[in-house]
Amino acid sequence: MDPWQFRQGRVLALEGVACFPIQVAGDSLDFCWAAFAIPVVHERVVQLFERLGVQDVQFIPAKVAGAGGAHFILNALRVIRCIDDARSEEVQHWTPEDGEPEKTGEYRSIIGLRIHPAKVGDARIFRPWGWRIALIVSEDLQQAIEAGGISGVRFTSV
Repeated sequence: MDPWQFRQGRVLALEGVACFPIQVAGDSLDFCWAAFAIPVVHERVVQLFERLGVQDVQFIPAKVAGAGGAHFILNALRVIRCIDDARSEEVQHWTPEDGEPEKTGEYRSIIGLRIHPAKVGDARIFRPWGWRIALIVSEDLQQAIEAGGISGVRFTSV
């Protein structure tokens, strides 16, 4: 399975079911990050998103070894060019001197990510173009996740 495909913002058709091992002992979480920043969620998250009518997301069945309930890969279907370089704490871009010409001009590192809210429009869940390791949700979706008691989620204002 190509882990990078979950950052492309497009509907995917996978063969078979992805299986993730549990590497940390303890209580199962409703939301967790698997390797390569793949978000894996419990069916409670899917049910919440369905009740809220959240669009632009695909839930791909997955298996979490040793965990109860159904699990899914959360595949955000929108990628938005919205990073605010000036307001972000620190932004580094790849340069020709870095020796990776295919990456020149792309983001190399971002600390203290900030976005241009006006560029986001009505999106409720998306990945920012150029820094797709981040998964961003709207404030109303954040509040619903918190009110729903979804475990494992950590929010940082951007």
